[in-house]
Amino acid sequence: MTARPCAARAPASPGTSPCSPGHTGHVLAQRQVADKSNEIPVFRPLLDSVDLTGTVITADALHTQHAHGTYLRGRGAHYIAQVKANHPGLFNRVRRLPWRETTLDHHDRTRAHPRLEIRRLKTVAFAHLDYPDARQALQVVRWRMDFTSGRLTVERVYLITSLPPGAVTGAQLADWIRGHWKIEKLLHHVRDHTFREDDSKIRAGHLPRIMAGLRNLAIGVHRQDRHANIAAALRHTARDWRRPLTALGTTG
Repeated sequence: MTARPCAARAPASPGTSPCSPGHTGHVLAQRQVADKSNEIPVFRPLLDSVDLTGTVITADALHTQHAHGTYLRGRGAHYIAQVKANHPGLFNRVRRLPWRETTLDHHDRTRAHPRLEIRRLKTVAFAHLDYPDARQALQVVRWRMDFTSGRLTVERVYLITSLPPGAVTGAQLADWIRGHWKIEKLLHHVRDHTFREDDSKIRAGHLPRIMAGLRNLAIGVHRQDRHANIAAALRHTARDWRRPLTALGTTG
């Protein structure tokens, strides 16, 4: 889950032993998920340790739960929650809104070799929706053209938010939504590929959780030092034993 304060600052996507990263990829908190369970039971205990006042929380569709919405509003936070078919009633109601007749709120276009991506955002205000304090429904349509393969993909994503109409701009909503999707690249991809977390042989007791915390700490320190490439930052730091200490602020 990712969090970002309403129109200004930032905390929370439960991830691998779920964590609360800001949209910059900094992990603010983490909690271990029990065997044969999922992240839903640890949603509240995880966020109990974070000040949520004035924040906007984004989370994966797994956490679009009535109890979670009530909890966030009770903690003084707004939410942007993704709606998928695992909540069929809510999903069908939002999906069948008159989106074709709805005015476009925001669009942006990104071209990075070898891909072009176009994103369009629309919002619809609600007087009542069967979800705690939901005030707006959102539709994001993403077009991706891969110039290497010539393949065009179109994806429609539906969300709901407790933010009232006019509270933030369409550009701000689009930025928060995109920021949530970036967590996969900024955090989970780094843990999976740079640290090769799934290949770790450390499995006894609390050691996996401790190692996850140390990996998150390393990522956060390097992000704080404005390193975009964590693998390169790790190689640079490993070349001199004094560099890790400097990065942690323990030497001059």
